[in-house]
Amino acid sequence: MPELRRLGSSGLVTPRLVLGGNVFGNSTQGGEAFAVLDRFVAAGGTMIDTADVYSAWVPGHVGGESETLLGEWLRRRGHRHDVLIATKVGKLPGAGGEGLQPGRIAAAVEASLKRLGTDHIDLYYAHYDDRETPLEATLAAFDRLVREGKVRAIGASNYTADRLAEALAVSEREGLARYSVLQPEYNLMERGGFEGALQRLCIDRDLGVLPYFGLASGFLTGKYRSEKDLAKSRRGPGVARYLSPRGMRVLATLDLVAAETGSSPAGVALAWLAAQPGVTAPIASANTLGQLEPLLAAMDLELGPHQRAMLDEASRE
Repeated sequence: MPELRRLGSSGLVTPRLVLGGNVFGNSTQGGEAFAVLDRFVAAGGTMIDTADVYSAWVPGHVGGESETLLGEWLRRRGHRHDVLIATKVGKLPGAGGEGLQPGRIAAAVEASLKRLGTDHIDLYYAHYDDRETPLEATLAAFDRLVREGKVRAIGASNYTADRLAEALAVSEREGLARYSVLQPEYNLMERGGFEGALQRLCIDRDLGVLPYFGLASGFLTGKYRSEKDLAKSRRGPGVARYLSPRGMRVLATLDLVAAETGSSPAGVALAWLAAQPGVTAPIASANTLGQLEPLLAAMDLELGPHQRAMLDEASRE
């Protein structure tokens, strides 16, 4: 079995890979999605990360499609205890207000629980910081869900160091449930937003860290190496900015380390993330079993100090 890591003070543990659910009910549906989920769990994976807003950006979708598919998968499996479901609130409009207003959180959690077909959410995130709603009000709403048993732990996604510190102080002062997990954007191509004050805060205050976009929207798989490659998928245009000397240097180093370890560029990129101070596990998604297999290596792959140093230097901004 893969190593299990403690997820900050949440009381939860996870292997060194979390499966992203942003593709479910969108680019991956039905039996193919169920096969990916089954294989992830069979390989020792435990946590699936989704959000109520997935996949409202698709024409004809309204949000909740990923949660609905996951709910169907959970029903088909017939048991819930061996997987952790993480979802989010704050981006999908709906009843009870907007953003992280208490009324919106109360309505959104009920909708998520219904779509997921479960009586609790293991990890419930504030998807984005809502500066229009007092932190005291947001955290009191989350605290109520924890006390009611509808949510086991709460997390923050896309928070700055100063706002996360302020939220932790509010929870301590008011005796409210506190954020025990952070989900930032962080990968070999996007290091500045997390490294520094935010990383130090998470280490000092015992927050688990589950970075999203662990593969930089697919760039770190090595799939995109030229302008022509951008046409390979819908995500291609989003990685055009990485087709730079720095990006090519990172890919070349990933290729080298992958050859040394018998892994893949994707597996190495995720293993590098999992080795960073304060990071519990990266999040990565897969549309197919073929895409999933290279990612699973991150649960066990140990990079040597020299290999980590090579990747650090290649990706330095």
